[in-house]
Parts: sequence; structure tokens; C-alpha cells
Amino acid sequence: MIDLSNQSILITGGTGSFGKKFVKTVLEKYPGIKRLVIYSRDELKQFEMSQTFPESKYPGIRYFIGDIRDEERFKRACEGIDIIIHAAALKQVPAAEYNPIEAIKTNVLGGQNVINAAFDCGVKKVIALSTDKAAAPINLYGATKLCSDKLFIAANHMKGNRDLKLSVVRYGNVMGSRGSVIPFFMKKREEGVLPITDERMTRFNITLQEGVNFVLNCLDRMWGGELFVPKIPSYRITDIATAIAPECETKVVGIRPGEKVHEEMITETDALNTIEFDDYYVILPSMVDDLWDIEKFKNESGKNIGKACEFGFKYNSGTNHHFLKVEELQKLIVEHVDSNFTPTLIKS
Repeated sequence: MIDLSNQSILITGGTGSFGKKFVKTVLEKYPGIKRLVIYSRDELKQFEMSQTFPESKYPGIRYFIGDIRDEERFKRACEGIDIIIHAAALKQVPAAEYNPIEAIKTNVLGGQNVINAAFDCGVKKVIALSTDKAAAPINLYGATKLCSDKLFIAANHMKGNRDLKLSVVRYGNVMGSRGSVIPFFMKKREEGVLPITDERMTRFNITLQEGVNFVLNCLDRMWGGELFVPKIPSYRITDIATAIAPECETKVVGIRPGEKVHEEMITETDALNTIEFDDYYVILPSMVDDLWDIEKFKNESGKNIGKACEFGFKYNSGTNHHFLKVEELQKLIVEHVDSNFTPTLIKS
């Protein structure tokens, strides 16, 4: 994992779920970090976060109020910054469908503002967080994130002589995140009925800490222009329902607009440019420039030698090789979502 002791880091969306876990992890590993800027637009969340991570205890931490839509403000925040982690986004699928231009302003134009600031402020590395919904998107949120991914990847061809690398990290549903199925089911179990959109539905699963660790590892191994995808397990929606409330009735309510039965992180077309390593995949840039020696990348970028994915491969939550069992889901819920959750023993 990269040594961040002497680095200056800025994280957009720094008061969100990922931002808080990222900051906690970095401060635990590098309490004397040179500078760690939390950039977000919510002053209340910044105040609350400053109670947990005060500047008096962590002299390198800074709280910077601003919106990534405001290019000049963001550039000011990036002065002296070495690394940007771009986690800010409008993420709610229904809200993006109802307010499309707002999602575009934040997720696409805001992403370009991050790139421009990296160019103008001497930033060395940028990692932008993506989503599984950006692979073959069927909703506006996924489409804006796919567009954002393309902007960050293409920026590597426009950096000129700048010592700058920009890459993207894409992973699936974060366990227990706001608005996700687990907290929703835990609330609904009190009513005795769990609404299921489709009994065939599957999803990828990653914990918040696993997501943070993966980003930190990618900071160390990035060349610039690639898109990293971790190998993570899947779960069946029916198994989540059983894990949380086996005594409850389930009711099929139908798939919501913009929702998939199975999530993809690597499409069959993406796989043509994808290298597989021990615990992750890398989608290479479609326009490989002179900086890319693919054979060298295969040999030096992972614990083992990377290999090209077979023709027809796709990374799909429904055809994944690793599915979490009900007992494993219950353990993860206790460890990462609600420590007070008492699982009901399932008869085998």
C-alpha cells in the first residue's frame, strides 16, 4: 500500500460514507500526514466530522466548504495538493431521473472541473470513483458516471509534460450504504413483509473498508488511464431477505425504472481490453499511447502475472463464481452494518 506520510491529499465528497471511512483509515495509518483536505458542500456534516477528527489532534487535516461545480473554488482548494480522490457525486437513481441536468452538472461537468484543477495545480495522481451502474448503463446516473469515467481516462492524453496520472476505480454495491437494500429490509422487517423487486435479482457486494483499501492499493499500482475493478462476491436478493428476516413474508413488487436484474462491472465489449490479476481486473484505455507497455504492465502490476480475459468474458453479479451464503451475510451485517443485529438461526 502506498506511503502517504509526506503527501497532501484532497477528497471530494469527503463527508460522505466513503469519505469518512477513507479519512479514518488514512489518519489511523498516517496520523502525521502532511495535509488532508475534506472538500464538500455540507457545513453541518463538516462540523460533525470535525468533532471526530479535530485539527487539534490531526494538524494536517483541513475542512474546505465548496461544490465541485464551482471550478474556481475547487482550484483554490487544490493548491499544493499531490493526490485527489474524487468521490463526490449525485448518486440516487430516481433523483437523477427526475433532475437530469443536476446530475449532469455534478457528475460530468464537476468531474471535468476536477481534471482542470489537477492540470492547473500540479497534482500528481487522481483516482475517480465510479460505479457498476456505469457498465452498460440503463439509467441517467450510470450514464453520467460512464461519461465521467471517459473524461478521466481521456485526460491522460491531454496532460502534456505534466507528471500526472488519472485513473478510475469501479466497484459494486457498498454493504449497508444509505438507501441500499440491507437497511431498507431491516426497517421493513418490523412490518412483517419485505418487498422484493424480482426473485432472480443479484448484486455485487463490497464493504466500505474493502472499498477504501482497494482505492489505496490502486494509488500505488496505477499507471494512468486504466479502470480498476475488484473481484468481489455476489448475493441473491432472496438470501438477503432470509438473512435479515426469515420469519417475514416476501412480496414481489416488480423492477423499478432504471434497475437491472443483475449488475455488470465488465461488459463483454470491455473484456476485449481487460487484464485479469489475482484479485482484480484492469480495463485498459481503448487508445493505448506510447507510455503503455502492456506486457510490462501484465508482469509488474499485480502479485501474479496478468492475463488477457478470454473472448466472451463478462463480469456479472448473476454469473459470478462467488456467492455469499445466508450465514456469511448475517455475519457481515453484524460486522459492517449493525452490531446490534441479532441473526435468526437458519435450519439447514
